[in-house]
Amino acid sequence: QVQLVESGGGLVQAGGSLRLSCAASGRTFSSSAMGWFRQAPGKERDFVATIDWTRTNTYYADSAKGRFTISRDNAKNTVYLQMNSLIPEDTAVYYCAARIRGTIRTGRDDYDYWGQGTQVTVSS
Repeated sequence: QVQLVESGGGLVQAGGSLRLSCAASGRTFSSSAMGWFRQAPGKERDFVATIDWTRTNTYYADSAKGRFTISRDNAKNTVYLQMNSLIPEDTAVYYCAARIRGTIRTGRDDYDYWGQGTQVTVSS
């Protein structure tokens, strides 16, 4: 079992930055791939970024490339999403997810565990 708890969301002006954190419990964290997804009101939950268990491989949605950075600290059982140059379209609930198989994937169904989400609101 892996339990995930996100934090770091909030209200920020356009152009600002936020760093989301996801604290994981469970012995499988260090071997799991981790991902961030987001869901805006009335929309589906979309892939944002993922990182494999080695921290070597990352992949981003086009909307996140060049602005967001995913990283992880296996010693702290934590994955991060640094978000810069935020725009109102980034407003959503952001979810952390764990994939027991350590390779990166972008599909929601590829992930085994989910956090409860943290709200990010970007004002114009």
